[in-house]
Amino acid sequence: MSSAAPRQLPLLADPAVEAQWRVRRSVRARRLSVRVFRDGAVEIVAPPRASPPQIGAFVARHRPWIERQLRRTPPVDCSLPPEFLELRATGERWVCEPGVERARLFERLRTHAFRVLAPQLALLADHMGLRRPRVQIRRQRTRWGSCSSRGTISLNCCLLFQRPPVVRYLLVHELTHLRHMNHGEHFWSEVERHEPEWRALDRELTQGWTQVPAWLMTRSAQ
Repeated sequence: MSSAAPRQLPLLADPAVEAQWRVRRSVRARRLSVRVFRDGAVEIVAPPRASPPQIGAFVARHRPWIERQLRRTPPVDCSLPPEFLELRATGERWVCEPGVERARLFERLRTHAFRVLAPQLALLADHMGLRRPRVQIRRQRTRWGSCSSRGTISLNCCLLFQRPPVVRYLLVHELTHLRHMNHGEHFWSEVERHEPEWRALDRELTQGWTQVPAWLMTRSAQ
């Protein structure tokens, strides 16, 4: 299910940073969370029922952490492609041609992600006793994967920058949604049956955005 488009957060006191700090409500969010992007943007993700006072209190509590992250990682120039890409999921290292267009590089990455991830997902579906789902590869700023009500699984091409065990956990997670379209007790029991270390892997995946090249993590990425 799609979430609402980002809107400017109207409850920040500092006009100098207010334009860069935004809130996005997500039907998939179970709790308030915050992310600091490499282009200097800050996004607060809120569940649908979170009230403005709750969001404001969350921002106030986390403001020191956010500001530390911004000082620690100054905004980078995301307009240029990298010299090389380290694909941890496959152990590959791509050397990028000087002057290569970002759109061309992204399309190569997306195509490669489909070749790598779709077969892994199919094999895991067989192992879990599930039908093989339709697969899409996308570039998303806030999701590693999703499963539609029709059983289509969308995977983020940025998974190629994660360790193989982390990738496998995400695939198990999305496949489990074919049986349980929620994050309830039965869902997590099923995940644990196929991936006992899911808690540690989930924490690692939450921080996995730090492994993604900056040019893929701008706010303009779709």
